[in-house]
Amino acid sequence: MQLGCVSFRSGSVRRVRDLRLAGVTALLLLVAAGCGAGASPQASPTDGTSGGGGASSTVWLCRPGQADDPCTAPQTATVIPASGARTVQNGHTNPASRFDCFYVYPTVSREKSANANLTVQPAEVDAAIAQVSRFSSVCRVWAPMYHQVTVTALTSGLAANPQPDTVAYDSVLSGWKDYLAHDNHGRPIIFIGHSQGSAMLIRLLSSQVDPNPKLRARTVVAILAGGNVTVPTGKAVGATFHHLPLCTAASQTGCVIAYSSFPSQPPVNSLFGVPGQGVSLQSGQQETAGVQVACVNPASIAGGSSLLTPYFLSATSTPAPPPLATPWVTYPGLYTASCQHTGTATWLNVGTADVAGRPVVTEALGPTWGYHLVDINLTLGNLVDDVRAQESAYSAHH
Repeated sequence: MQLGCVSFRSGSVRRVRDLRLAGVTALLLLVAAGCGAGASPQASPTDGTSGGGGASSTVWLCRPGQADDPCTAPQTATVIPASGARTVQNGHTNPASRFDCFYVYPTVSREKSANANLTVQPAEVDAAIAQVSRFSSVCRVWAPMYHQVTVTALTSGLAANPQPDTVAYDSVLSGWKDYLAHDNHGRPIIFIGHSQGSAMLIRLLSSQVDPNPKLRARTVVAILAGGNVTVPTGKAVGATFHHLPLCTAASQTGCVIAYSSFPSQPPVNSLFGVPGQGVSLQSGQQETAGVQVACVNPASIAGGSSLLTPYFLSATSTPAPPPLATPWVTYPGLYTASCQHTGTATWLNVGTADVAGRPVVTEALGPTWGYHLVDINLTLGNLVDDVRAQESAYSAHH
């Protein structure tokens, strides 16, 4: 699978350039879909002000009604099954949804400082398009910019500084409080994060939502991919969260979907899937005894193995000719997934079913990363379906 980047301008998504793995491995630490290296920052569409009447200085990467909102990018996809007979699948956004999604993006900033500024740049735009724009069919997406720990800071060695970053978290917390005070209006919420974004949401949920019965009641689901949520060994609740359990049924709400994807058992020094190390340190989770990293299979929440419904941006995937003419591509029947636990590792084991000449993902950054760069995209169709089902269940009781 070839990685690439996209640009979102004037309501369209277009291919900009290929992002070759050679020579940029160090720049991809905890990056899910970042691009735009060397590009000039673009101005925030909201000019650095909140959507809540200018009540704060929140800069919104995505917010409902925002011009050129990357979280409402076009969703048309080319469907390439094992037979090779292509079809086109149309997508849509749902600006009238009664549900909100609150998204925190992974590490994408290539700024030279330890923490990123709040200027919306191509890297954040590309991450939002790749990871969360397809959720706009089931919710209105809110995504604050935050002072995330940059790729530069992470390459200096996360293990050398295991303390969570206060600057990054405080800016996420500020955006959350602004949204809650001025924009939520009691609406039910889906939380979505990946990697550093999941680490920030783990801290946010632990301090602001998990101990608050009213906010727990408005939580439809928290999707925390690649963040090392932990539970007591063999249990569905405890450790990271005291009240929010792992999801165990498709109709369950107020629960957590968490996983890290690998093609086989992660090594003992893995950054993901093993408690108390790697990405765990970004949320202050250092406990190793009596706990395991959580795994909920987005394709089969109740457990077992099932087929994934992946979605990749066409600029990042290279199937056999003819060239793709849609912004997205999906390969039904290509991947299967099941949660596995061996030794200290727990992971979403992703295998190939019927390749039939279609491109497959690789451990681009090595076995300690697994399929981290595409955690979300491998399961994106399943996750959107999960949210849709959980919203239906939530509506039936609220």
